[in-house]
Amino acid sequence: MQKIKTFLWFENQAEEAAHHYICVFGGDSKVLNTTYYNEAGPGGTGKVMTVDFRLAGQEYIALNGGPQFPFTEAISLSVDCASQEEVDTLWSRLTEGGEEGQCGWLKDKYGLSWQLVPRGLSEALSDPDPAKAERTMKAMLGMRKLDIEALRNA
Repeated sequence: MQKIKTFLWFENQAEEAAHHYICVFGGDSKVLNTTYYNEAGPGGTGKVMTVDFRLAGQEYIALNGGPQFPFTEAISLSVDCASQEEVDTLWSRLTEGGEEGQCGWLKDKYGLSWQLVPRGLSEALSDPDPAKAERTMKAMLGMRKLDIEALRNA
């Protein structure tokens, strides 16, 4: 059992969001457990309360908690992307109904922020050659979806 899990508060789309994310990431991603409100809970008897799910080996809990606490950019899920194809695919799927941000950040249709980070970006941004690191930073700041080749060529 994973000791620390990310807990995501949705207004009422926890089950829909979990299934959406499972479709986006595929592989071993799946719903692990679903709990339902009963008469004692605020959500309505028989309605989904939480959905435990796994994405790419990481476990999450989604709650239908109501509109009190919407997502903000103060927290995001960062995804290590091995290739431009992975960046492109995830970007397309996660921005559908959502919105693009800068520097590889986006908000999905549920308002959750994501960062799609090409493998090697951190090393390029901290290159021992300060001029190269600065060129990489400038290139990244001018992008929405990150372009690995353009970052390498910076």
